[in-house]
Amino acid sequence: MSMSHLYSTDGEDGVEMENFEVSDWDLQNEFNPHRQRHRQSKEEATYGVWAERDSEEERPSFGGKRSRDYSAPVNFISAGLKKSAAEDVSEEDSDEDEKPVKQEEIPKEFVPKKLKTGGNFKPSQKGFVGGTKSFMDFGSWERHTKGIGQKLLQKMGYVPGRGLGKNAQGIINPIEAKQRKGKGAVGAYGSERTSQSLQDFPVVDSEEEAEEEFQKELSQWRKDPNGGKKKPKYSYKTVEELKAKGRINKQLSAPQKELSQVKVIDMTGREQKVYYSYSQISHKHNIPDDSPQQPLGKDSKPQGFALPELEHNLQLLIDITEQEIIQNDRQLQYERDMVVNLTHEIQKMSEVLSHEETAISNLSKVLEMVEECERRMQPSCENPLTLDECAKIFETLQDKYYEEYRMSDRVDLAVAIVYPLMKDYFKNWDPLKDCTYGTEIIAKWKNLLENDQLLSHSGQDLSTDAFHRLMWEIWMPYVRNIVAQWQPRNCGSMVDFLDSWVNVIPVWILDNILDQLIFPKLQKEVESWNPLTDTVPIHSWIHPWLPLMQARLEPLYSPIRNKLANALQKWHPSDSSAKLILQPWKDVFTPGSWEAFMVKNIVPKLGMCLNELIINPHQQHMDAFYWVIDWEGMISVSSLVGLLEKHFFPKWLQVLCSWLSNSPNYEEITKWYLGWKSMFSDQVLAHPSIKDKFNEALDIMNRAVSSSVGRWL
Repeated sequence: MSMSHLYSTDGEDGVEMENFEVSDWDLQNEFNPHRQRHRQSKEEATYGVWAERDSEEERPSFGGKRSRDYSAPVNFISAGLKKSAAEDVSEEDSDEDEKPVKQEEIPKEFVPKKLKTGGNFKPSQKGFVGGTKSFMDFGSWERHTKGIGQKLLQKMGYVPGRGLGKNAQGIINPIEAKQRKGKGAVGAYGSERTSQSLQDFPVVDSEEEAEEEFQKELSQWRKDPNGGKKKPKYSYKTVEELKAKGRINKQLSAPQKELSQVKVIDMTGREQKVYYSYSQISHKHNIPDDSPQQPLGKDSKPQGFALPELEHNLQLLIDITEQEIIQNDRQLQYERDMVVNLTHEIQKMSEVLSHEETAISNLSKVLEMVEECERRMQPSCENPLTLDECAKIFETLQDKYYEEYRMSDRVDLAVAIVYPLMKDYFKNWDPLKDCTYGTEIIAKWKNLLENDQLLSHSGQDLSTDAFHRLMWEIWMPYVRNIVAQWQPRNCGSMVDFLDSWVNVIPVWILDNILDQLIFPKLQKEVESWNPLTDTVPIHSWIHPWLPLMQARLEPLYSPIRNKLANALQKWHPSDSSAKLILQPWKDVFTPGSWEAFMVKNIVPKLGMCLNELIINPHQQHMDAFYWVIDWEGMISVSSLVGLLEKHFFPKWLQVLCSWLSNSPNYEEITKWYLGWKSMFSDQVLAHPSIKDKFNEALDIMNRAVSSSVGRWL
């Protein structure tokens, strides 16, 4: 499209100017689908609006370029007459409606020049020059196109004559406008909704209610028609409101103590003022200002009663009265709280007083009982106190006066009363003859005197536990004396004595007896023991201590094994006494130490015995074999199998082979084979090595039988 219509030339200066206003020519060509498209030249594509062009040159047609005739005379185009300024103003101020201007009536200077583009507009084509198109013709360009918009809507389910949307909720008719009556604001003349909007968008609130609310709000701005003065409204504060306000201020005043001491400088007035809290700023406007009164205006009325000093004094009296009411309420609340607090204090003190009275009475009764015990312990008393009666008195103290009994110093009380009675009770006691003497009475005293906070195995804390001190100082000396006279080989009486007292005496005292008294005696006796000369077996006086001492006897096992090994150096398996001596120690020694002892001292002797065994099917002596098999439960199965493989089966298989080579009786050989097999236990026969040896014997017998049958055939 050519842009020559945008350029115009000023007649006076001859300056070319670019016009950017939208003209009728632009509208006509914009909405003309059949207009000729300008083919851009190479120079215009390169330089754009700065390309060299002739403003008078018309656009060439598609038929080809026409050469201009420069010899022809110049043609002038009339531009019309220029109107005066007065005529232009009169036309602008006219109120008449503008009528659509026809294209013929437009001055030629405002009409763009016709471009020769090879095809001009037809006379029947009318553009939008100076007028508007009717609504019915809107979208008429669809007839010149393929109607793609209508087709797309119909594909998406649109039905002509109905609204858009999934449920056809869109409006069908265009939005209608309602003319306002006057020049007021929106809503000044009531509702402006049309019938269409009410139909499409109904409301719940009625128009009458909206109108009443509008009139009510409007009346607030109107002046009173009566012109009378409004009655003053008074605000009253009740005492309860003042009290509530005081309580709130009291709660809020605590976190604001820091703010109450802040220095504040007020420079809002004519003079600078200094306040020492924010609360003073809130009350500064209550003080009448010293500033001069402002002059009254024309419409202002003078005040009939203006006494700021009097108003300030009255307000000050009111504030003082309010503060007094609030202060009195706080004082009253404080006194009430104090009364409640004192009431609780009285109740607590009364309870403490009753408790103290009860404690005093109980302590007095306890004191009477202790004094009675001291009186009966005097030598000149006719009814002396016994240990059993003293235990009953302590039981009474523990049951009825438990708190006082726990608070008292039981160690000193027991030392003063119980110790003398305990010494007299065990004066003639022999523990080895009567081992259960005194166990019941001592168990009773254990429950009475033993400290609950200390366990009996916690160690010898004699300063805090009366029972432990009692057993260590009174009972233990008798035990030391009797152990010093005791013979370790006579262990039955001592073991019974300790078994009967093991649950009564403290654990640490029992450990002391076993470690310091019993074990040294046993160790000394083991060192003096000789298994070759002593007729009493050592296990008879060592094994009874196993339940009590257990691992404490481990140091004794090594010297016992050494002495037994020395005694077995000249031993022969035919002597069965060795088995009787060693058999009780099998479960005492550890499995490793027992196996090592057997392999070192017993297995070689049994191997020598099997080497001396002579296998003779016609006259067999089985004593040596029985001596070896008799140790089956003492030595391990692997050791026994090793002895048989090394010292028995080679000779036995050799005898079998020699017997089969001399035309024997196979029935006798079978009986002989089964007889030897029955001599072994099932555990030994189940061993793989023993199975292999007997299977080897069967193979030899089968080969011998098969070879003899072949010779006969």
